[in-house]
Amino acid sequence: MAATRVCFVCLGNICRSPTAEAILAHRLQFDDLGVHVEVESAGTGDWHVGHPADERARAEAERRGIAMTGSAQQFTEGDFDRFDIVLAMDSTNLETLRALAPTPEAAAKVHLLREFDPQAHGDLDVPDPYFGGQDGFVDVFDMVDRSITGLIGHIGSTRG
Repeated sequence: MAATRVCFVCLGNICRSPTAEAILAHRLQFDDLGVHVEVESAGTGDWHVGHPADERARAEAERRGIAMTGSAQQFTEGDFDRFDIVLAMDSTNLETLRALAPTPEAAAKVHLLREFDPQAHGDLDVPDPYFGGQDGFVDVFDMVDRSITGLIGHIGSTRG
């Protein structure tokens, strides 16, 4: 069976989606599922393409023992062919991705990450911490981490 390919998507690919990518990649190092999952992140916008993740996001990840490497890239229509699961960080990016999808099958790959967060309670957006302080990055990390736990369970159950 081919690897399950996951892409996390936010607006600029420097805060939320690279946080999700780093957490999932880190957790998969310690899970048998890790050899069956490939993970990337991207943004719907192109403002930060080629830039590293926001230093506040990197600092929070480092504080928790997780390396955040890589640089921002933009999600394109062609990426729907590369990924099996596309996880938007909020409803705005969800709508943008579904509008970009070339087919209904491609659009069906797009979900909100917090659909996998048992504490979401109907609020499925991961808030953008970019214009706030470090506390926002702590909160985002916690939300994403809970969601990743649910996502790993979901991927494991779909792989049989």
